[in-house]
Amino acid sequence: MLILALAALTLIAIDSFTPWLRPAHAWLEPLAQPFQWASTLPMRWREWNDESLESRATIIANNDKLETEVLVYKAQLQRMAELSAENQQLKSLLNGAELIKNSVIIAELTGISPDPFHHLITINRGASDNISEGLAVIDGEGLMGQVVEVFESHSRVLLITDSSHALPVYNPRNNVRNIIEGIGDFQRLRLRHVSPTQDIQIGDTFLSSGLGQRFPSGYPVGTVSAIDKDPGQAFIDVSVTPAAKVDGSLRLLVVFSAVEALDNYSQPAPTSTGLNNASGK
Repeated sequence: MLILALAALTLIAIDSFTPWLRPAHAWLEPLAQPFQWASTLPMRWREWNDESLESRATIIANNDKLETEVLVYKAQLQRMAELSAENQQLKSLLNGAELIKNSVIIAELTGISPDPFHHLITINRGASDNISEGLAVIDGEGLMGQVVEVFESHSRVLLITDSSHALPVYNPRNNVRNIIEGIGDFQRLRLRHVSPTQDIQIGDTFLSSGLGQRFPSGYPVGTVSAIDKDPGQAFIDVSVTPAAKVDGSLRLLVVFSAVEALDNYSQPAPTSTGLNNASGK
């Protein structure tokens, strides 16, 4: 046991401080995929159980609600088409660049990190799908995280709730900009260095600002859920609830930046699994 423990500690030290074991990582990664997929079984079981146990009346009510929402969204899209045309005309008058579309590709969660101190997930898209490090990942509600490691057929995503993650945001109510950081809690984020005099209220929604060119601008990040003002502290503690279902979404979207979209324009686009959405900015 002592020999095995020493060998393990030696391998951990070599892996942490040298790149010698990187080829072994790439070779062992496909072997670990079934185990990572198995780690999502509780989540998949919960989703299947919730769907299968719904009553017929609930399903009918949900169907009616969805049909109503589709009708509303179609009406909004008609208005958006008009606004997009006006925006194109204004850009032409100002000799601006043509509006570039944000390209997205559908991905599925295939694994979660067993380490509770690191909020990492694995998705079934990789280098073969033109995925690269730094791309933003969203679900149907808001920002989930960003790609930090890419393999041939899958990638790892660092969630915005990880304690090492931070991103620039702004408050559309007053255009005040700030930084939101993760604290290792799937249900809570925190605003960094908020002055007691700053105009911020419970219920304010923060969007990605696009500063730093890491995340596209305009995506929901979270909503202020609590404000703790301590007269003895230089800054106030502001808690933010993530907009995305960070610990519950199985189907995600990888968002290609404008530069990535241009780089991949001449390459085969993932039309069978991808979508194209007009940029909101």
